[in-house]
Amino acid sequence: MHSDGYRIERLTEERLADMTSLHKAVYGKALPSGFFSRKYNTAFTGVMYTGYLAYADDVPAAFYGVIPCFIERGGQPVLAAQSADTMTHPDHRGKGLFIKLAELTYKLCYEEEILILFGFPNQNSLPGFVNKLNWQVSAQMECFIIPVKALPLERLANKFPLLKGLYRLFTNNIIKKYASPQKGMRSSLINEGFLGLHRDSYYLGHKTYTESFTIKTGDTLVWFRIGNGMIIGDIDITTNDLRDIIPRLKKIAGRLGLQKLQFQADKRSALNVFLKRYADPIPSFPVIVKDLGARIPLDKMAFAFADIDIF
Repeated sequence: MHSDGYRIERLTEERLADMTSLHKAVYGKALPSGFFSRKYNTAFTGVMYTGYLAYADDVPAAFYGVIPCFIERGGQPVLAAQSADTMTHPDHRGKGLFIKLAELTYKLCYEEEILILFGFPNQNSLPGFVNKLNWQVSAQMECFIIPVKALPLERLANKFPLLKGLYRLFTNNIIKKYASPQKGMRSSLINEGFLGLHRDSYYLGHKTYTESFTIKTGDTLVWFRIGNGMIIGDIDITTNDLRDIIPRLKKIAGRLGLQKLQFQADKRSALNVFLKRYADPIPSFPVIVKDLGARIPLDKMAFAFADIDIF
């Protein structure tokens, strides 16, 4: 189809390379090989490549896409999708492409029986979603940063590329001492009575486009990434571990050369209340929702940092 001089095409496997070149034009850096292929191949949901590219002649000018998944409601999965990558080439901004591609994507979602959309926009894109695309703000995440005394090994490895391989071997050797046999974990928020992401084995198998680790310390499962500290995606704290879990995580982070723990927690969650003992909350991602017919009460939905596509 064509719109205001642009050719618009649905994302396909063959067009993934165009997404990669667009990303480099927008952000100035290359992605790992196969990144978008792994991210947008959501065959486990029955829906794949859910988004649209706009082209100026044969040059990719903009992209908007969502990542299908499931929300767990009453123990049953409801087909949903997370609003994910939004990219417009610097030469094609201000042409309304974001709105056009978003509206086409939502129409496609409805046709594919995706019943609810959710997202975590930054402050720059939030007004566009709320004011122009009729999303609703349903919750607020808060960030907690807990300093760790450690040699800055991660920072040095990022600064000096020759050290990256050695640091990777070093971290893997330490993490395997704590590694859990399971990869990822069930959403801790479901245990609190919220409607959360349905993280079954198929979802966790898909969530490999970024590297993460699942460890067990004491009786507590922790799902984290390394990236400017230990980035906690989700944590299932057992009652008898409450007193010890933060000191344990600081010890592990210190051994890994990570100088902080970073959490993102829904303001309503038990984790948020717990973390206020250790750090002051910093306002972070708003949670936005667009209901396409699921009729899920928005105040019952909650997400962890592991649910965001950047984790």
